[in-house]
Amino acid sequence: MTAATLPTALHTSDMLEIDGLHAFDFTFDDRQLLIKSMDGRAEKRWTFSIAQVQAATFDEALQSWTLTGDSGEHRLVCLSAITGSNEDEDDEHADA
Repeated sequence: MTAATLPTALHTSDMLEIDGLHAFDFTFDDRQLLIKSMDGRAEKRWTFSIAQVQAATFDEALQSWTLTGDSGEHRLVCLSAITGSNEDEDDEHADA
């Protein structure tokens, strides 16, 4: 199930993928969406206004958002991180 709007999806995301690059460093507030990612040694940045974020459309087939910014069209995937536990369920097998 997908969020109805990109702002809703962003509030529940831990990581983004933009144009094929994974981005852990992003902020979404009442002014803008700012995304930073490393492409090799180069830092890439994307900035989108609230209006641009609200105008994004979801592509059901590709399970991603199409977001148009000042630098053109971008494909955005919202991801939730999987968290693990350090607690062993069965300590008996830890030394095996």
